[in-house]
Amino acid sequence: MTGFTFGVGNGLAIVTARCFGRQETDRMKKSVASCIVIGVAVTLVVTILATIFMHPLLRLLKTPAEILEESYSYISILSIFLFVMFAYNLCSGLLRAIGNSFMPLVFLIFSSLVNIVLDLLFIRTFGMGVRGAAIATVIAQGISVVLCLIYIVTKAKILLPEKRHFALDRGLYADLLAQGFSMGFMSSIIYVGSIVLQPGINSLGYETTAARKLFSFSMMPLSSMAQAVNTYVAQNRGADNWERVRKGIRYAYIFCFSVTACLIVIVTPLAPTMVHLISGSSDPTVLGNGARYLRVAIPFFFALGLVNCSRLALQALGEKILPLLSSFIELFGKIIFAMVFIPRYHYSAVIWCEPIIWCFMAAELVISLYRNPYMRKGKTGN
Repeated sequence: MTGFTFGVGNGLAIVTARCFGRQETDRMKKSVASCIVIGVAVTLVVTILATIFMHPLLRLLKTPAEILEESYSYISILSIFLFVMFAYNLCSGLLRAIGNSFMPLVFLIFSSLVNIVLDLLFIRTFGMGVRGAAIATVIAQGISVVLCLIYIVTKAKILLPEKRHFALDRGLYADLLAQGFSMGFMSSIIYVGSIVLQPGINSLGYETTAARKLFSFSMMPLSSMAQAVNTYVAQNRGADNWERVRKGIRYAYIFCFSVTACLIVIVTPLAPTMVHLISGSSDPTVLGNGARYLRVAIPFFFALGLVNCSRLALQALGEKILPLLSSFIELFGKIIFAMVFIPRYHYSAVIWCEPIIWCFMAAELVISLYRNPYMRKGKTGN
């Protein structure tokens, strides 16, 4: 659900970044106005679908009975207020599109601190449980949206559309919808793959999910760099600066390799301790499973970094099918593991599933990226 809406938001911002790179201010404001209209429609539809199908989906995922109702109470709140999360994603994406990635980070840090305080207040003081955590998240995200809007109105007026900019521009809408929905479907297919894999993980017991929490935390630098590549490539594609596009992608790859090396050095010896800090558990099974998961997965983070950066770079260059192909590779790979290997090899299959798939995806995406006509522009002279 969030994968699709966030993907749409990021895809819409790509068009704005290209307009900014070409210094087409009027068209950029039209794109912002169109993003607002499309965003309202998308979040409304997704919210309705989520409200109808969320509880059956949780059962389909074999969510453990002891946490089913708590899971639903949490996710139902997020579903109803999905527009808040989408609004922050779109606002921060638009700010990044004009070269300002610092202020969205400041607002996110502030809202995260607010989230922590509200969690303590709602869960411990008011006894609202998991539902209180969801409400705290929505309020904190809402604050970040308000801060983004205030900043845009006062400091980034270049993004403010006028009434005339909301007039229907079929060509622009076609570009936005193609880019937004392409990226949205790409993101949603990735999450569908996770949904396919999740029942196999859940069937192994609740304690095995602890490792994935730390895994998600560890990969944040790679995800952030991929978002930076997405905006940077879109801006320079709009400005037709071929050399900066290639150089930016090359530096992103170096960054991914460096982060992977640092994580290997830091996490490998400290994995059990870090799992304990994240999960709060002293259970040897939890700590052992978590440490084993991290020690296998983290050396393959470089492949994951190549996947994320190459996929979003292709999106920024205007490619729509090739990034989707990589998502299908991931989806089918997880289906095979969930149906064949996890029932037979259990936790070992869970550990090796994604690293193996990342390698296949990375090969497809890197080859596709450097075969892209624009990336070959300097060699062909076209």
